Amino acid sequence: MSQTIVITGASGGIGRAAAREFARRGDRIGLLARGRAGLDAAAGEVRELGGEALAVPADVADHEAVHAAATAVERRFGPIDVWVNVAFTSVFAPFTEIRPEEFRRVTEVAYLGYVNGTREALARMVPRDHGTIVQVGSALGDRSIPLQSAYCGAKHAVNGFTSSVRTELMHDKSNVRVTVVQMPAVNTPQFSWVLSRLPRHPQPVPPIYQPEVAARSVVYAAEHPGRKQYYVGASTVGTIIGNKFAAGLLDRYLARTGYDSQQTADRISPDRPDNLWKPLDGPREDAPDFGAHGEFDARSHPRSAQAWLSRHAGLVWPASAVLAGLGLAGVARARRRLG
Repeated sequence: MSQTIVITGASGGIGRAAAREFARRGDRIGLLARGRAGLDAAAGEVRELGGEALAVPADVADHEAVHAAATAVERRFGPIDVWVNVAFTSVFAPFTEIRPEEFRRVTEVAYLGYVNGTREALARMVPRDHGTIVQVGSALGDRSIPLQSAYCGAKHAVNGFTSSVRTELMHDKSNVRVTVVQMPAVNTPQFSWVLSRLPRHPQPVPPIYQPEVAARSVVYAAEHPGRKQYYVGASTVGTIIGNKFAAGLLDRYLARTGYDSQQTADRISPDRPDNLWKPLDGPREDAPDFGAHGEFDARSHPRSAQAWLSRHAGLVWPASAVLAGLGLAGVARARRRLG
């Protein structure tokens, strides 16, 4: 049976790929983002794949805009069954080079945007005692890295906020579910449009996965929201496990490698356009549509064995044991590199 879905950040990256996955089920999808070009293109893809679409330009940092968008979706499609929070923005720079208003802006979008979306979803789902919220998280919500202090702080905050909300729903014996999908490095357009003060082009830290890998896990989490968290990619599991057992060692390792690993060899202009304050995909008629993929297709994995295993309950624990071993092996390699 088709459902009514809301996806924030639906114009590009994981949000765009998730919209396609939900569309293949014939769902009715409310697409929220700031950029008109990306939203319109996403809506067209949804319809081509068999779903229904409503594109609603909205800045998730504005709680009134999110409320209006949710109202518009329910007016068109009926009660919201699933709300997926994806939208974010970021700044690539050392903390001391991030202006106060820029740090605040990242926090308002990447953290408070999730708060605003969750509030609107719960306002509708709790009275009906039905619905699922999927928070798209990151391994960086457990293990921070240099040059992304604002983003890492926001992702840590999302984890803490979501855990609190989950326990409140449990206390009330609500049938509304909240789950988090923790993501690895993903080949999205963010590295082309993020505000960067790095000398060279920003890049995701390998291994890199295609957004479709993330999207499949988002849809699965929406269908099976009973688990507190889902982990996508062996690197996500290894990072989180390594941080539990050797956080100090990882601090030293990232201090040594974290700057170069997040930049390509290509230099960028210090005044290149970015989407921190306004979208690069609209509202101009000639604005580009960035799509779901970034610039790293040749280096990105279209599948994740770990993600597949995590979706098959009988294999979860054996797979976790193997990945725990991989995480500890990675810690051992880092120790050897540091001497």
